[in-house]
Amino acid sequence: MMKIANAPCSWGALEFDLEEKSEEIGFEQVLDEIKETGYIGTELGDWGYMPTTPGLLKAELDKRHLELLGAFVPVALAKTDRHEAGVSSALKVAELMFNAGYKNSFIVLADDNGSVPERTKNAGRITPAMGLTEEQWKVYAGGAERIAKAVKDAYGIKTVFHHHCAGYVETPAEIDKLMALTDPKLLGLCLDMGHYAFGGGDPATALKKYGDRIWHVHFKDYSPDAAQASQEANGDYFDAIKRGVFCELGKGAVDFQSIVKLLEDMKYNDWIVVEQDILPGMGNPKICAQANRDYIKSLGL
Repeated sequence: MMKIANAPCSWGALEFDLEEKSEEIGFEQVLDEIKETGYIGTELGDWGYMPTTPGLLKAELDKRHLELLGAFVPVALAKTDRHEAGVSSALKVAELMFNAGYKNSFIVLADDNGSVPERTKNAGRITPAMGLTEEQWKVYAGGAERIAKAVKDAYGIKTVFHHHCAGYVETPAEIDKLMALTDPKLLGLCLDMGHYAFGGGDPATALKKYGDRIWHVHFKDYSPDAAQASQEANGDYFDAIKRGVFCELGKGAVDFQSIVKLLEDMKYNDWIVVEQDILPGMGNPKICAQANRDYIKSLGL
C-alpha cells in the first residue's frame, strides 16, 4: 500500500541560502499541519531545521504519529573536492535517522542545486551545451556512488538520487546518463513528477523506463503557463517558483491518474511525498497541503 507524506519544502523550508530564510515557518507548526492535513510521514528538511538529537527528533514525530522517510542531502557532485564533505554530510544525516529508529528511510541525494548560474538561469530550458563533459560525468557519478556506498556500509540505509531543475541532472537525457553510469544496486532514483516535467519530460514515460530503479517518489505538479511567463520575463529558477511553476496537484500538466495506475501496475509499495516547493512567505501552505491531500484521495490513495 502506498503511503502519503509531505515535506517541509511545501512550507517554504528550502535548502537554498535565501534572504527570505527569516520567514521560514518553525518545524513544530509544519509537523502539526502535516498531521492535521492528513499525511502520515515527512522528510527531515535542511540539516538543523528539525532537532538533530535522535531522541528529540523521534519524540516530536511520535507525538504526532508521523514517520520519517528520508532527508535531502545536496552535494556539488561535479566537483571532486566536494565529495569528502558530501560523504560526511550524508553520514551525519543517516546516523541521525538510524539512531532515531528510521532505518528504512532514504538519503535523497541531489546536486547543489541553484549554485551554478547558467543552470539556475536556464532551468526548464537546458541545452546539451550547458551540460557536463564526459570527464565531469565520471566525477559526478563516482561521487554519487561513493556517498551511497558509505551510507549503505555504515547504516544499511539506501540512497536515491533526486534529479532537479537548476542542477546538472535535470533533463531526461541527463537522468539517463547518470543512471547508466551508476550501479543500480547502490543508487536508486527518486522520481519527482514536477521536476521531470519542468525538465522537459513526461513522468509516465520515466516510470515505464526506470521501473524498479525507482525507490522513492515525489508528487509535484508543473504549470507550463508559469514556466512560460517566467521565460518571457527572462526569469531564473527562483522566479519560476515565485510564479507558481510547482502548482497544486491536479492544476498543472502532470497526469497523476496515469501515474497512479502505473505505480499500481509496478506494485510500488512505498512512500509518495507531496512537495509543492514555495519560497518562504509565499501563500498559505496548510491550505495547499489540504487541497493536495484531497486531490490524492480522489485518485484512490
